[in-house]
Amino acid sequence: MKTVNAADYHDLVRVSEPRISPDGERVAFVRTVPRDDERYEATIHAVALGGEEPRRITLAEGVDSEPCWSPSGDRLAFVSTRGEDDRPQLWVLPTDGGEARRVTNVAGGVSAIGWSPDGERIAFVQSSTPAEREEGRDLGIDDADYERESPDPRVIDRLIYRADERYFDGGHSHVYTVDLADDEVTRHTDGEYDYVSPDWGDADTLYYAAKRTDDPDDNTVYDLIADDLAGGAETITRTTAWEPGLAATAGRIAYRRRPEERSTLRQVEIEVFDRESGETTSLTASLDRTVEGVPKWSPDGERVYFPVPDEGSVTLRRVAADGSAGSEVVIEDGHVDGFDPGRDAVAVTRSEWDHPGDVFASTPAGGETNRLTRVNAGYLDDRAVPQPEELRFESDGKEIQGWVLTPPDLDPDESYPLVVEIHGGPHAMWSTGGTTWHEFQTLAARGYVVFWCNPRGSTGYGEEHMAAIERDWGDVTMRDVLAGADLVRNRAYVDEANQFVTGGSFGGYMTGWIVGHTDRFEGAVAQRGVYDLSSFYGSTDAFKLIEWEFDAVPWEEPERLHERSPTAYADRVTTPTLVMHAENDYRVPIGGGEAFYRALKKNGVETRLVRYPREGHELSRSGEPGHVVDRIERIARWFDGYSDHHDVPRALERGDGGLSVADERREGNETEPGDGDGPIDR
Repeated sequence: MKTVNAADYHDLVRVSEPRISPDGERVAFVRTVPRDDERYEATIHAVALGGEEPRRITLAEGVDSEPCWSPSGDRLAFVSTRGEDDRPQLWVLPTDGGEARRVTNVAGGVSAIGWSPDGERIAFVQSSTPAEREEGRDLGIDDADYERESPDPRVIDRLIYRADERYFDGGHSHVYTVDLADDEVTRHTDGEYDYVSPDWGDADTLYYAAKRTDDPDDNTVYDLIADDLAGGAETITRTTAWEPGLAATAGRIAYRRRPEERSTLRQVEIEVFDRESGETTSLTASLDRTVEGVPKWSPDGERVYFPVPDEGSVTLRRVAADGSAGSEVVIEDGHVDGFDPGRDAVAVTRSEWDHPGDVFASTPAGGETNRLTRVNAGYLDDRAVPQPEELRFESDGKEIQGWVLTPPDLDPDESYPLVVEIHGGPHAMWSTGGTTWHEFQTLAARGYVVFWCNPRGSTGYGEEHMAAIERDWGDVTMRDVLAGADLVRNRAYVDEANQFVTGGSFGGYMTGWIVGHTDRFEGAVAQRGVYDLSSFYGSTDAFKLIEWEFDAVPWEEPERLHERSPTAYADRVTTPTLVMHAENDYRVPIGGGEAFYRALKKNGVETRLVRYPREGHELSRSGEPGHVVDRIERIARWFDGYSDHHDVPRALERGDGGLSVADERREGNETEPGDGDGPIDR
């Protein structure tokens, strides 16, 4: 059989955003596949719960997202970039056949859409500047060539002035509705605050949230607002969270809460506020797990559904809205990344070890689950996909969960190099599915044994496990990761003289930390990492992470933050280390990667810096397809170059890191995969 390789990314289909129709007969979802090296094709498909083949219901133009059924099921709203510019706009499609029509043409684009219960209006969020609001461009633009001009120079007076891959440039998110009778757009909020999470309670009441306390960039306090559209808006309660995740039903709202003190070390809970009684009920106080994602109400308003990372699976749970009982598991296995509860079924998208994602439907209580799609069946049918083996091991007296993935043609009498993968976060959780499926299977197919785990600091194992790295990024996680790597390297088929390590974000931090504290690895790839905590504090949109995790700021305890930074140990590094970073990464800005690379270079380490233009922090998950492939290939080629098990050419001293896979494909170049990415000088 064929094996998985990096370029297969162009053939893999992803599914997301499942939405079950009001009659419970169909599930709409987004199907995404690379179109070329730079773009994706994302279209909306629908599949019947009865098991028919899914069919495409939107045109393959632009990128479609956020499918949303009207209350009667006769129309489907969605967001799309089709048209003359790349601003996402609102479209509505009749479900009994016919063409979709564009409903909005607004300057800031459309997101977070939701139908009013009477089906007459759709709420959405748009980022708009004061000038656009004053000129009415946030309500509609007549000039098809209009583009928001970036200030030159940029004058900054906010603590947080950029995020994701963009600068705010004076824009704030506001809540709007569009009346479908005449496509008239109305703005419901104003001012220099960001309003988020709009959701309808009834046809006349819209709920949303905003940070309006003190400096909004310096706290996590959200006002939860009820807007009685005919009578005005009022704050009805507050919560503290990075994202409120507000969901409404008649007279009640569900939302996320995370204590503001040491917030990143604490778990997310779900609360319900009853507007009539003024009472707040915690639904997850007895659950020692964090909540991931936005909660959703059952159609009858009796229960709240939410995803929960739990010991290597992202499960789906539900709980009675009155808090009368503990939560119950609806879907236990796999990695759930999207869900939608309906009257008689719950639709989910989830991935498992043997596939990167499909649409499933479960009974509301989870008694029976059926697979509705096999979007990658044609690809997987002739691919060898080995099953990861679960490990449980001890580190400092604590049990750690991990997995080992072996090459598909493993010969137990042979020996294979080991790759240790470390997740980001730091408070995240890896499973056997999710976004790492393709990367891990590719490395295994290249002849590597791949090991990954959820060390202390990870979610999914309770708050004590999550908070165990407080003030101690580095050592605690390293002990856990290396304890698992020791267990795997002692297996007869692992060559303990050929070990490699890589990780991104916090995993990049850990890669830098580990090579500064041990020489056991033959090669390392540090990706989009935090390498100097003080400079990270000054450049990231997530500066509170340092305040909460270390209880420190650079001007008060510079030495302590320095000694917990990988750059402080650059003079100890002997491991050949490839540094990879995205140029538009505003969560972990590229300056940290540049500084770490220079520190390694000045200290005589075999190193190279690879910069990805146009990419942000999500490069590995949603970057340009050519860059996603190139990144995995470069990791493998770097390890190949320092492994005694891979016959690759000597690296070329060109200084550009070698041709990318995308470049080789475009130029028809048959250059071997080691060119420019293997050992610097060996």
